[in-house]
Amino acid sequence: MTQSEVSSSSATDDFDRPVQPAPAAGARPPVSVDYSSLVQAISDYAIFLLDDKGHIVSWNAGAQKLIGYKESEIVGQHFSRFYTEEAVARGWPAYELEQAALTGRFEDEGWRVRNDGTTFWSNVVITAIRNSSGQVTGFAKITRDLTAQREYLEALRQSEERFRLLVDSVKDYAIFMLDPQGFVISWNAGAARIKGYKHDEIVGRHFSRFYVPEEAAAGKPARELAIARQIGTVEDEGWRVRKDGTTFWANVIITAVYDESRRLRGFAKITRDLTERRRREELERSGERMREFLATLAHELRNPLAPVRNALGVMQVESGLTPVLARARDLIDRQITHLTRLVDDLLDIGRIMSDKVELRICAVDLAEVIARAIEAARPFTDAREQQVVAHVPDEPVQVRGDLTRLVQVLQNLLHNASKFSPPGSTIDVQGRVDFRMAVLEVRDQGRGIPVRSLDKIFELFAQEKEGDGLGEGGLGIGLTLCKSLVEMHGGSIVASSEGAGLGSTFTLSLPLASAPTEAGEGGAGGAAAEIQPLRVLVVDDNRDSADSLAMLLELKGHEVRLAYDGEQAVQIAPRFAPHLALIDLAMPKLDGYATLAALRAMPELARTMYAAMTGFGHASDLDRTRAAGFHAHLVKPVEMAVLDALLAQADARLSG
Repeated sequence: MTQSEVSSSSATDDFDRPVQPAPAAGARPPVSVDYSSLVQAISDYAIFLLDDKGHIVSWNAGAQKLIGYKESEIVGQHFSRFYTEEAVARGWPAYELEQAALTGRFEDEGWRVRNDGTTFWSNVVITAIRNSSGQVTGFAKITRDLTAQREYLEALRQSEERFRLLVDSVKDYAIFMLDPQGFVISWNAGAARIKGYKHDEIVGRHFSRFYVPEEAAAGKPARELAIARQIGTVEDEGWRVRKDGTTFWANVIITAVYDESRRLRGFAKITRDLTERRRREELERSGERMREFLATLAHELRNPLAPVRNALGVMQVESGLTPVLARARDLIDRQITHLTRLVDDLLDIGRIMSDKVELRICAVDLAEVIARAIEAARPFTDAREQQVVAHVPDEPVQVRGDLTRLVQVLQNLLHNASKFSPPGSTIDVQGRVDFRMAVLEVRDQGRGIPVRSLDKIFELFAQEKEGDGLGEGGLGIGLTLCKSLVEMHGGSIVASSEGAGLGSTFTLSLPLASAPTEAGEGGAGGAAAEIQPLRVLVVDDNRDSADSLAMLLELKGHEVRLAYDGEQAVQIAPRFAPHLALIDLAMPKLDGYATLAALRAMPELARTMYAAMTGFGHASDLDRTRAAGFHAHLVKPVEMAVLDALLAQADARLSG
């Protein structure tokens, strides 16, 4: 028998037949256990014996299944053949036996090699076997295949690594973890950027330091963690504090994180900096409030302007005024016209800010725009004894636009040029075609514009205050309105100046009309025809406005009845049977719409013409009054020409 066989037999006998203690007197003899059969039956673990040099002396079914060798192929071979070449080269198998002999047991995980050359990840436990004198006679080796578990753990590790890289690379969100008590345990690049703390400065600190002092003192951080524990997640928006003490508006989501056994592991916290969004929302709200204010202001200003305009109309009709009173009347006329234009500008700015301006586009002749604007600005320029010189091309130049709005733009530019130019000076208006664009230039000899202000003057409420005081005050909305209206036409406007005292030039460019279409709005009609006396009912809760309009109508030869509210109009109208009813819309109790409905239900008023009077003149306002049944829509203060045209229309309706 060889040494190997002796060792094998000895080790096998020791393993198969452990020493049993002698039974005590009167005790039942112990049950005999066939450990060899037990080990052989195990198929999920490789269990085998080595001699003291590492040669294999036994082999179970699990070893054959796991490593691929039959018992006859492997018994007597050295166990190092299960190791990779690299492990063998560095003496790892011998090291494992040495450690097992020294300490009694050695455990390791690593790659092992099967019979077919494939590798698997294994957990190995080697236990030293000693005889009665303590001498190592061999080793018991148990091997488990952990390849599947290792692949799962590796996949999990890679997934966690990818997630960590993803979280760490996010810079627009602060993403970090808290432990169950609220202390920071992780910190991404976004958190560092938004909150200002480096990783080493904040990990281990409590997250309550991100809250403003009063909220931290009130227990808000702890409250949010309690809610997250209770319902899973909590979301909040509010002010948070950076490392440098500055605050920012944050959206915060805190989510409770649990393990498989539902034990709280901590909290995931995501924070977004919404300061810029909040600022934009505040600006939008402020803009909306401003638009509402401008619209209301313009409407309220028109109410007192109406009776003043009516009274002025009375003075113009009345003959025999002294030269002094005539001059006073004309001065009031000019100032009322200027004030009305400012109110209109206010209302237009409100409409533009609300995107409610509607352009009536058609082919517009550039020369007509210039002529109308100069005529509209004449009262202003004449008062300063200024001359407006127009230079227009010989050939007609057409643009596609809203004639009224384009005249308004040029009129504003002429007013601006006149206001900042000395009395008696000349203002040049030039029209031409450049690079397939219609160009209008307004050039003055005024005080000029500093270079730093050339762009700012188009901003809302901006005014150039420096200079020699030639200009008048204003609201600072005229140039803003010009710029907005020109851009709505697809054009542009720029200002230029050579410097102080050297005048200014405003240049606006408009796209040319691609082809001739219908003409723009026609001019004023011919001389008004004679109008027969009419019965006119004036309904307005503003007594000054109603009385002054009635006075003006009576001077024109018409019979007038006054009603200072809707209920009074309902009582007067059946007996008076007016040809024309002028009805204010904004009245208490019975407003203009309700008054109209009541009057239209009366058979006595079947031929009455109804006109709404209001401070609002947007297209949607006209649509509403038309839908309600009004025949006309008058915007306060009512111009004399508009009133005359309405009277003529009522007369024609009566004659027809």
